[in-house]
Amino acid sequence: MTEPQSSRRYRFGVFEADATLGELRRQGVRIKLNAQPFQVLVMLLERPGELLTREKISRELWPDGTFVDYEHGVNSAVNRIREALGDTAGNPRFVETLARRGYRFVAPVERIVPAPNPSSPESTPDRSNATEHMPAATEPETGPLSRILASPKDLPNTSHPVVKTLFILLQLMYLSFYIGALANLAEIGDLVSGLSKSTQILTVLIVTAAIMIPVRAFVISMVLFRAPGARTKFLKIWPFLLLLDLLWALSPFLLLHHISYGLALSCTALLVYSPFAQRSLMLMGASEPYREISTARR
Repeated sequence: MTEPQSSRRYRFGVFEADATLGELRRQGVRIKLNAQPFQVLVMLLERPGELLTREKISRELWPDGTFVDYEHGVNSAVNRIREALGDTAGNPRFVETLARRGYRFVAPVERIVPAPNPSSPESTPDRSNATEHMPAATEPETGPLSRILASPKDLPNTSHPVVKTLFILLQLMYLSFYIGALANLAEIGDLVSGLSKSTQILTVLIVTAAIMIPVRAFVISMVLFRAPGARTKFLKIWPFLLLLDLLWALSPFLLLHHISYGLALSCTALLVYSPFAQRSLMLMGASEPYREISTARR
């Protein structure tokens, strides 16, 4: 079934764009944007994170090929968009320029799917389709952590490349912990030898590191290649990651031969927050810049 035109609405940050009405709004207040710049904005919103070449834009704006200086025309349209969004080319939050190639929309985008009409006989398949694209991050949280965990509406709107980079750096940090620990088992064994359960401690360290190396590699690959359903998969394994990450938050104490007790304690305190930071980054769009939600579930 063809998607209704009324569903061509997009939200990014504090802005909403309605492609059907040709309106751009900031927190409900309409912002003036001429037809051609708005058309370019919609093209970017429909392809978040993807390169949109100047040639492609010019073909959409001037399909009959009558406009000769399309470079100037496209640049002018993008400049009008940046003025409306309060964006800059030097430090883009929304529209990024790729030199001599084109433009890319870098902020997370939500496509607003209208709630189906309950009186319509065709509402049932439409509802299931809208729910299918609903990210697990917007499902209500249950359990003892539900009151303290951040939800998508609590998190800031940040560009996809920044969020993705921070998320991957955290995964690489943990990989370095695991590999470093396995590479220095003799030194660690000497450090814990005075403890009553030194053998069990070493066993737990070896087993968890061996398990988590492929898990981290999987998570990194999933985000780098934007695997379908990456956010849902990550949130499902997050409780397991939380337990092991809290355990590995003690890893600075494995370096007591090289650092002081106070520094180790400080690093541990920071690492306790890391699993929650990973979850927040995933909700902010680390796996994908495009989020489609249903207004019936908001």
